[in-house]
Amino acid sequence: MRGRRRILGGEAVEIVSAVVSALPGQRERLRAAMLGLPGVEIHGETRDGRFIVSIESTGEATAGDTQLALHRLEDVLAAALVSHYNVPGA
Repeated sequence: MRGRRRILGGEAVEIVSAVVSALPGQRERLRAAMLGLPGVEIHGETRDGRFIVSIESTGEATAGDTQLALHRLEDVLAAALVSHYNVPGA
């Protein structure tokens, strides 16, 4: 819904979705670190440390910049881009 308001308001919208895997035993730490990044929302999680996340651009960072920051988190084993949606400002 936030993205829809931005489109209607004429602002650019960028949304990324990804699957992220935690290093063994680091699921809790990774969850906390990801939620500390701007625009990150966790939509699903498994007991073995896999997450389904979306990242939306914010006033602090673009979704692409946040995705790169997510890749650099200490407890990330792997992060795979699933989709990238971008609507330029009107």
